[in-house]
Amino acid sequence: MDATFWAMIGLILFLALIVYIKVPGKIGSSLDDRAETIRKELEEARKMREEAQALLSEYQRKRHEAEGEAEAIIAEANSEAERLTVETNQALEEMITRRTKAAEDKIAQAESQAIAEVRARAADIAVAAAEEILTAKVKDKVADDILSKSIAQVKDRLN
Repeated sequence: MDATFWAMIGLILFLALIVYIKVPGKIGSSLDDRAETIRKELEEARKMREEAQALLSEYQRKRHEAEGEAEAIIAEANSEAERLTVETNQALEEMITRRTKAAEDKIAQAESQAIAEVRARAADIAVAAAEEILTAKVKDKVADDILSKSIAQVKDRLN
């Protein structure tokens, strides 16, 4: 009997012992348990994937709604800006018109005041000149009467 024979006997005894202890059944049940665990994990992963797909589609829908809402807000803001621009331009034109009218009124008033001052000054100068001429040529009571009448006539005509 050689060593090969004893190695074969040891192997057969080892295999018989493994079968007697039911190691193959334990290995099979362990593998079945592991396969069941993996199947449950795969089922759970599939459910989570479906939930993720549903969430993704919902978020995409919400994003599209938000984009539409943002476009509507931008369009409304643009129209509001245009309306405010038109109103501001109208108000500016009205203000310019009022200020121009006020300036023209002030100019006309200053012009009429200047004309009145020139007339008054001319009347004063004419009265003074007439007074000097009459004083030099006419004397006494006749001079005073003529002077008074002349002053009154000049004032009436100039004003």
